Amino acid sequence: MLDKVVIANRGEIALRILRACKELGIKTVAVHSTADRELKHVLLADETVCIGKPAATESYLDIPRIIAAAEVTDAVAIHPGYGFLSENAEFSEIVERSGFVFIGPKADTIRMMGDKVEAIRAMKKAGVPCVPGSDGPLDDDKERNISIAKRIGYPVIIKAAGGGGGRGMRVVRNESELNSSISLTRAEAAAAFNNSIVYMEKYLENPRHVEVQILSDGQGNAIHLGERDCSMQRRHQKVVEEAPAPGITADMRKAIGERCTRACIEIEYRGAGTFEFLYENGEFYFIEMNTRIQVEHPVTEMVTGIDLIKEQLRIAAGHPLSIAQSDIRVAGHAIECRINAEDAETFIPSPGKVTRFHAPGGLGIRWDSHLYTGYTVPPYYDSMIGKLITYGENRDIAIARMKNALSELVIEGIKTNISLQQLIMEDENFQHGGANIHYLEKKLGL
Repeated sequence: MLDKVVIANRGEIALRILRACKELGIKTVAVHSTADRELKHVLLADETVCIGKPAATESYLDIPRIIAAAEVTDAVAIHPGYGFLSENAEFSEIVERSGFVFIGPKADTIRMMGDKVEAIRAMKKAGVPCVPGSDGPLDDDKERNISIAKRIGYPVIIKAAGGGGGRGMRVVRNESELNSSISLTRAEAAAAFNNSIVYMEKYLENPRHVEVQILSDGQGNAIHLGERDCSMQRRHQKVVEEAPAPGITADMRKAIGERCTRACIEIEYRGAGTFEFLYENGEFYFIEMNTRIQVEHPVTEMVTGIDLIKEQLRIAAGHPLSIAQSDIRVAGHAIECRINAEDAETFIPSPGKVTRFHAPGGLGIRWDSHLYTGYTVPPYYDSMIGKLITYGENRDIAIARMKNALSELVIEGIKTNISLQQLIMEDENFQHGGANIHYLEKKLGL
């Protein structure tokens, strides 16, 4: 097993990684900015290294400083968590070239999956269902672009190959808007992602967001751990996630899961990853692959009993998968609510000191967070301060437990979105299951 790991992240995911390392007897190094000296995992780590100022560009995104921290502490591996450098192919490459183990996929894999055009090509080759589209980049041939759109059928969506998180997208509903929209998206993509390549896909009007969790050891073994529904979104950012996805049968899970694992073996994928799909009218359409651990991984852990972070660490140490597909059983239901330090109505971030904190408890309750009374939430990073997860024998029980847990959760001194999560849990359409990705924004009048 790995001897010592640098945790190149912050907040709840850094604490989550530290806990998994401790269970496996792995020593930990917490790198942190000057604003994060009082983070929970920094206080608990075996060693700590301050890597810079509060701005992420001067700390958590500074590759040379993270490599230096690994060198001076004699660490053997670096875990990137999610966000920051987790899907940065250059970082993965530099880590490996510097003699350390990158706890994640190879740089070439990250690079391929980060380019949406290349990712779609790879998935089609592996038999993963994709959204009807241009099958490659768009060029300046206006007549060709019009012909592609007619073949696909309006509405279509123009996407940046290097985009993600809802950025670099433009919906086109008729031919008169097409070529100007392509030009605008190309210009925005070049400015935002330093990559002007764009492509076209069929725009699905009312899809759900359903994703499949996989583990692959890069040695010819891959498994899937079922699916999650992440359709409760605001501005393409997930708010509530659950597993399994309502309405997905065991046969459907098996069919799409097998295609994902086959793709992992073909591209020699290494580590934990997520295939993200739009799901509409009983069909799955691949949109992207996240080559890292996901924020919402706990709901999969709750319904399968598999510790995904520990599996990441074992795979990175060179071990083959310790579990087979036949070992995976999806049982019960789990829901995760993201708790953010923000105004529940305006969504404006609310940094500041937590003057009073109480975590909920009881059967089937899990609280993943770095929060504690007296902790000051800094203004420099993402507003998420915790994840509240509930588990039940069925979805109704999981929802009932989430209602109770949200009512017990106390966070004072800052504003939070707890009331928004309570509103969602009380919503009849959410309770029924299967709402599409536009539902929450329409409900909130956004």
